[in-house]
Amino acid sequence: MSVREVEAVGSSSAFGRLLGLEIVEVANGKALLRLTMHDGLRNLHGKLHGGALFSLIDTAMGQASHSLNGGEPNSVTLECKVNYIRPVTEGELTCRAWVVHGGRRTQVLEAEVQQGEKLVAKAQATFSVI
Repeated sequence: MSVREVEAVGSSSAFGRLLGLEIVEVANGKALLRLTMHDGLRNLHGKLHGGALFSLIDTAMGQASHSLNGGEPNSVTLECKVNYIRPVTEGELTCRAWVVHGGRRTQVLEAEVQQGEKLVAKAQATFSVI
């Protein structure tokens, strides 16, 4: 599914646009999103706020999950665990998410956020299919 197809089915949320999330690719239980650091995303220490990073991860996982249903939103996050590995002060991040288990009632997903070749965060989540 192309970015244009994903946006056509309304998968790009107003909150995601506020953060500056960019959907790069979504297909077959996988998603790639991009986020460029800007001043509105900084915490009190001048680093990328953990909530913004979590939102990038959660959105990428949601897109990967929805891609199993033709791009239509059909799942919600039940739980998500994130390991924050390194701080970000500037530049561009990419988040790859993929479905590990795509069950009828629940799905397990994983995601990694990178800045260039450096791992910034790793996550695992459970989604409920609705």
